[in-house]
Amino acid sequence: MNSAVKAYNKVCTMDLRDRLIIEHLSYVRHILGKLLGSLPEYVDNENLESAGILGLVEAAGQYDPDRGASFTTFAYQRIRGAILDELRRNCPVPQAILQSWALIRDASVHMAPPLTPEKLSDATGLSVREVEDCLTAMRLTRPENWADELGELPTPDHRHSQVDAGSHRAEERMALADAIEQLPKKMRLAVTMYHMEDMRMKEIGQVLGLSESRVSRLLAAAELQLKSIIRRKTG
Repeated sequence: MNSAVKAYNKVCTMDLRDRLIIEHLSYVRHILGKLLGSLPEYVDNENLESAGILGLVEAAGQYDPDRGASFTTFAYQRIRGAILDELRRNCPVPQAILQSWALIRDASVHMAPPLTPEKLSDATGLSVREVEDCLTAMRLTRPENWADELGELPTPDHRHSQVDAGSHRAEERMALADAIEQLPKKMRLAVTMYHMEDMRMKEIGQVLGLSESRVSRLLAAAELQLKSIIRRKTG
């Protein structure tokens, strides 16, 4: 390949990257909007948006359209991960939340499913609101703990990226769909809108007549119940 062709390909690659960044700045704000209902008021949203944009820039530089995945699918985890990394660096989980989490985790091991904030409240001595706030904080700021100890749900983009993962993933999706049907109506609607229709918490709140913070707590409680239902079926 001669130098002229190399230079042309480099320019094309840079043009694609720059176009992807410009065209998807609103996508960063969309992802951030799905998280904002979970965040305390003192969190600097501008810093989080800047972190998300850096994740977008990284994704745009690494994206290869020849691999078949859409850019939003490719970029989703990088943008969201950059936002969560910034959140964890600058907003450590308060000690009181960690203490509540330890109580909830220990209680959940011996509790018959489905797990609910009400049952966890009775078992731990925490109020229902304290349980919900703790679940919400851990779901967002400690996703690795949430996944290992209380379960994790796929995001819409993660789900689409796993279409060809085989029968095991298909069985997991069926189990998840069955578990969602067992949720109370409002929880079922919130989970469907958030995970399947990729709606922001503000939009879900407008549909359900709830505040963003209430939607966040509802989603955390719903995901807790889903994990316990699936564990009962597959355990």
